[in-house]
Amino acid sequence: MTRDQWDGLCASAPVLLDGAWGTQLQEYGLPPGEGADEWNCSHPEAVGAVARSYVEAGSRIILTNTFGANPIMLARHGAADRTEAINEAGAACSRQAVAGTATFVFGSIGPTGQLLMMGDVSEADMLKGFERQVAALQAGGVDGFVVETMAALDEATLAVQAAAATGLPVVASMVYDTGPDKDRTMMGVTPAQAATVLAAAGAWAIGANCGQGPDTFLAIGQQYREATNLPIWLKPNAGLPEMRNGQAVYDLAPKDFAAALDALHKAGAMFLGGCCGTSPTFIKAIAQRWHS
Repeated sequence: MTRDQWDGLCASAPVLLDGAWGTQLQEYGLPPGEGADEWNCSHPEAVGAVARSYVEAGSRIILTNTFGANPIMLARHGAADRTEAINEAGAACSRQAVAGTATFVFGSIGPTGQLLMMGDVSEADMLKGFERQVAALQAGGVDGFVVETMAALDEATLAVQAAAATGLPVVASMVYDTGPDKDRTMMGVTPAQAATVLAAAGAWAIGANCGQGPDTFLAIGQQYREATNLPIWLKPNAGLPEMRNGQAVYDLAPKDFAAALDALHKAGAMFLGGCCGTSPTFIKAIAQRWHS
């Protein structure tokens, strides 16, 4: 995606994103707790079906099934040597799903599960890992990147730097679920701190995903708006989960979730979608509300 294409997309705000991936893949047989990334190679038809379901629901940007496909995380499953294959396959699944449509594909880059401050991994090795994932996603044909569900600002910064080096759009999205107002990351990062640091690292947009429902995201979006002129990207959960029969159940219905996103857009968010507890049904409800 070029800067002109990005600017045109921003001008058409609100831009509808996709929803959760892991739970959708579980409907195709992915065992709970099993890494979804390797399914890009072993079950590409299922991954492609999830991608298509979001395109058909109305998403203008869908992600790749590569959230845990950095080599540091893949090493936990003995798959670090397959980093390139898994990411390129993930990009291919989403690219095939958007063929012939106006929908874009952004490569999903999640945390490594290691902390720099604890010495779990060196900064150089973490950066090298993100660079491997970024290069593979770019080779697979993504239009941009989303560094998402980040709690540590130093890790997010390295991921953004690696992605920004490609010249493609980069969204930096933190997860806020800590503090009295639930507007801090687990590592204590505020929206204002994230906006300043990640913009300097090369982010084209700043955002938040996961952690909370849309009600809490309103304050997060407002803090971002006060701190930066970058476009804001928000993907809240479908409320707070309750455990029922061993499964997490979210309390917001699709129509209520769609209505809640209106306030986020009015607060300045340009890019809106869903995270945990959402599905293509939620995205379709948002599309119908926006275009009715």
